[in-house]
Amino acid sequence: MKYMIMTFGDTSGLEGRSTDWITGMIEFMIRIDVELTETGELVFQQGLANGPDAKTVQIADGRPSIARRAVTAPPLAGFWIVDVVDEARAIEIAGRISEAADAPIEVRACMDAPPDDVLQRIG
Repeated sequence: MKYMIMTFGDTSGLEGRSTDWITGMIEFMIRIDVELTETGELVFQQGLANGPDAKTVQIADGRPSIARRAVTAPPLAGFWIVDVVDEARAIEIAGRISEAADAPIEVRACMDAPPDDVLQRIG
């Protein structure tokens, strides 16, 4: 099963952190990427530019309207797509990331089709 493991925030979350803490957290992120690659569980991972650099696009009067801001607060900072045996393994990985980053981490199943309740509505 594929899951997206997401971390949120921006560089302001590093304020008050020691250089050793920041270095340790970065080293952990590199290690977990290597580990998940070696186990064959990593599908893709990527860090993202800061939220204020994001552009939000919405159609207005049939044309794209572009705002220079992220929709989410705090913004999505990075993610991993993993292909693991079950949700428990995705949660285990997220827990390790949460501990290293000292931050909450979101886990969501990747879906191959719309959810059943949506399919039932269009029936």
